[in-house]
Amino acid sequence: MKAIRVHQFGGPEVLKLEEVATPRPSAGEVLVRIHAAGVNPYDTYMRAGTYAIKPPLPYTPGSDGAGVVEAVGEGVKKVTRGDRVYTAQTLTGAYAEYALAREQQVHPLPAKIDFKQGAGIWVPYGTAYHALYHSAKAHASETALVHGASGGVGIAALQIARAMGMKVLGTAGTPKGLEMAKREGAHQVFDHRKAGYQEEILQATGNRGADVILEMLANVNLAHDTKLLANNGRVVVIGSRGEVTINPRELMSRRASIRALVLWAITPAEEADIHAGLFAGLENGTLRPIVGKELPLADAARAHKEILEPGAAGKIVLIC
Repeated sequence: MKAIRVHQFGGPEVLKLEEVATPRPSAGEVLVRIHAAGVNPYDTYMRAGTYAIKPPLPYTPGSDGAGVVEAVGEGVKKVTRGDRVYTAQTLTGAYAEYALAREQQVHPLPAKIDFKQGAGIWVPYGTAYHALYHSAKAHASETALVHGASGGVGIAALQIARAMGMKVLGTAGTPKGLEMAKREGAHQVFDHRKAGYQEEILQATGNRGADVILEMLANVNLAHDTKLLANNGRVVVIGSRGEVTINPRELMSRRASIRALVLWAITPAEEADIHAGLFAGLENGTLRPIVGKELPLADAARAHKEILEPGAAGKIVLIC
């Protein structure tokens, strides 16, 4: 089978398309014929060797994939050959024609969700769900501000927050991104390239501030976020590419808090909650992954460059 392999940590050029043996499932394992694999920012950090998790070399990147069960190992009861599934992590990597996963890492893919959309489920939607429900403990009638609302996690957060009954505000940096954010659930959108856009956000909340802020780039925005919070507001840090200085007094005066998460640290109970919630939303149409760009598996290096560029408009997926 064809797979992307990384033999040394480094830039996108270390991603190599190679021919490797197709794995076989052992007891409790599932072999999935991957039709599409999702590209996430953390994939690039792991490839560069700067992520908290360093896989042993060589390895195949990717946790998010969607396809059809090809074979199952002894004792597997959750799925059978021919089932449509999406993956939430794998054993052998999703940037490949076939991926091996544990039984608990594969989940049913609703009929109305195609494989390209399925490749954009786990990290974006799992992260957004975990941030809103488990970390922020958000609820209806609150106001949510989603930074980077046109990216994978941002779109997921807009859809989930809107379905929860929240007032939803979103930021993006291009006309296309702003239009997408509005279409996918934001009541109001703001151009984060525009000077003074934070004041516009405050005005949109009647100068009360946001109850929940989902922060995708904390090193740029966190100091400003502390000034945009309502009393008892919560910032949930989802992404950051460096250090930041804040004024704690902004939090103290608002009785506010900063929380942070990584999807890999969830508990089994939280994971079960996430998948149950996502399946319901995908099945009833509330949640609908948006694919912004499709690239062949061989163009994984290009995908890793473009995923970090500004102006996101949906998910980047590799067609396997």
